[in-house]
Amino acid sequence: MNVKTWAWASVVANTVIILTGGLVRLTGSGLGCPEWPRCTPESFTPHSSLGVHGVIEFGNRLLTYVLIAVAITTFVAVWRWAHTSRSLRQHAGVLAVGVPFQGVIGGITVLTDLNPWIVSLHLLLSMGLVAGSIVLVVRVSGPARPPLEGLASRLAIAVYVLVWVAVYLGTIVTGSGPHAGDVNAPRNELDPQLWSRIHALSVWALVLATLVLVVALRGTAAYRSALVLLGVELGQGLIGYVQYFTDLPIALVAAHLVGAAVLVAAATHTLARVRGIGQSNGTSGSPSQYPTSGSVSKATSRGSVGS
Repeated sequence: MNVKTWAWASVVANTVIILTGGLVRLTGSGLGCPEWPRCTPESFTPHSSLGVHGVIEFGNRLLTYVLIAVAITTFVAVWRWAHTSRSLRQHAGVLAVGVPFQGVIGGITVLTDLNPWIVSLHLLLSMGLVAGSIVLVVRVSGPARPPLEGLASRLAIAVYVLVWVAVYLGTIVTGSGPHAGDVNAPRNELDPQLWSRIHALSVWALVLATLVLVVALRGTAAYRSALVLLGVELGQGLIGYVQYFTDLPIALVAAHLVGAAVLVAAATHTLARVRGIGQSNGTSGSPSQYPTSGSVSKATSRGSVGS
């Protein structure tokens, strides 16, 4: 597979681990393996007394190793392709190191009996890996374009900030409601109805700001990305309202969780396009020096340099 494919694989893998981590919580399996890094004090694997919850939690831990393999392979692909781009190699390296670091945070959530604030941090760091992977995709996909200036740039930054505000408020709502991951897991003791309303207001503000951004980006290369972002926001908002008024069914909560990852990805892609991020960013040389294909073999055979 070429380097662009591996970058996309990193996006997908980080999104899948968000889903499986959510399913661990939604099935009440958060303490299915009550210890970390071992599953129990005596074993790294669950025994029959832990039941299905132990299997689900242990399965999510095993998927972390798949994610590590994807991250390492992505790093190797970028290292071979981006011959003189130190910043791009560092970018891929940070993503690779971030995965085991996330595993450590996951272990801390277990050792703190699923403290909702630690669980929130765990999710936000995974979202950060999704965002970083999307930037990597953009950087290996083609030459940089001139960044947009003025109102469009400021709007894109404001929308991006609002996305993260909405996602963070969503984690507060989650920490105050059901689906704690275990019947004895603590809650953050905040009013779930109040924080659900605050979260909804942040989403409405995000949608309105994105509408303005779409208008401001008409006729630019970032216009389509902004339209996709708006569509994701509307879909995510619909799922959020339906799950709220149907008492948080597991399937919809899981869909909303994946939707949050897609939202962060779409917002990051839009901002990257507005800021003109591309192959020439962080490299020495002109954009014409860099291959437009992500293929490692093509880049090597031409003796060209990727960034």
